[in-house]
Amino acid sequence: MFLALREIAFARGRFVLMGSVIALIAVLMVLLSGLSVGLVRDGVSGLQRIPATSFAFQDDVAKDSAFSRSTVSTEAVATWAEQPNVEDASPFGNALVNGRTDRGVEIDLALFGVEVDGFLSPEVAEGEALSGAPDEVVLSATAADEGVAVGDVVVLEPNGTELRVVGLLEDQHTFGHVDIGYLPLRTWQEVNAGVRDGDQVAPRVYDEITAVAVRGTDVDLAAGDKAAGTTSMTVEESYDASPGYKAETSTLSLIQAFLYAISALVVGAFFSVMTVQRRQEISVMRAMGASTGYLLRDSIAQAVILLVVSAAVGVGIGVGAGAAISSTPMPFSLDAGPIAGATAALLILGVVGAVVSVLRIVRVNPLTALGENR
Repeated sequence: MFLALREIAFARGRFVLMGSVIALIAVLMVLLSGLSVGLVRDGVSGLQRIPATSFAFQDDVAKDSAFSRSTVSTEAVATWAEQPNVEDASPFGNALVNGRTDRGVEIDLALFGVEVDGFLSPEVAEGEALSGAPDEVVLSATAADEGVAVGDVVVLEPNGTELRVVGLLEDQHTFGHVDIGYLPLRTWQEVNAGVRDGDQVAPRVYDEITAVAVRGTDVDLAAGDKAAGTTSMTVEESYDASPGYKAETSTLSLIQAFLYAISALVVGAFFSVMTVQRRQEISVMRAMGASTGYLLRDSIAQAVILLVVSAAVGVGIGVGAGAAISSTPMPFSLDAGPIAGATAALLILGVVGAVVSVLRIVRVNPLTALGENR
């Protein structure tokens, strides 16, 4: 530690330059972490808050687009309710629509059709919960940020269905980056079928849902699918069926992986150059009796000091910048867990890069300092 601190103080210009690079990498990691969490919440926060453990979709439906392509008969609900370990099963409908309020606010909605007395019916933070009236809708809290308020009437396009906003949910409930609106299942079925006011509704309209929402512990999904003729996914697996979710998360994960690799290479390259420049000094120390372990510990301590200080500065700057971004419409959310994970990865990979670069110390010949090659 003594030699490590003295060298940092003596060659502070080089260490400040390297520390600045590491700090910038840490800033990027914090911002990418916040963007990843924000995109996930904006894409599937509604699914994350649904009190179900799995969804049973149409048999052999494409799993990456199950919510938009699945059509299941309501008879499957009763079949799933009879399966072992199933606490409850409820019909679930999903549809993406456009609308405009009576005050001229345009809004995109993901309509979730639920039974008013079922376990999927949400609790509200403002206004009233669904009571069973066919024109009721409860919206995500983020809809208020777009100018929608309790008491507004949302007119859906193009069929002209009018929905009265009776309540707002406590937190963000979004699906595919649009706000969620909970409404009675029967109304959802009519909207999904494109029924207009005054149309004759075919009986089959009220027999079709998107999926069966299942709640239970240790449920045999394969056995349930065989009995009901469905294809099941856990709620977590169903995230990939949200529009754009898999592509967005895969892209950001790839960027983060490259950033981690770059951080290890940058730190390793820096300490590799430093080791070459210190070759004569290290040889003298070896000739004076310094052990390989001592030299390695000294070099690793130097790397740890540089990484910890630089990462702390970078994370602080990143959190400050992220707090400013969070106040914008951008899907960005700071979360301590992912930030801590990204910082730990930066430190670990940086130390690994430093260790690889200073291993050449083991091969330094002490006689080099005594003029063996002269």
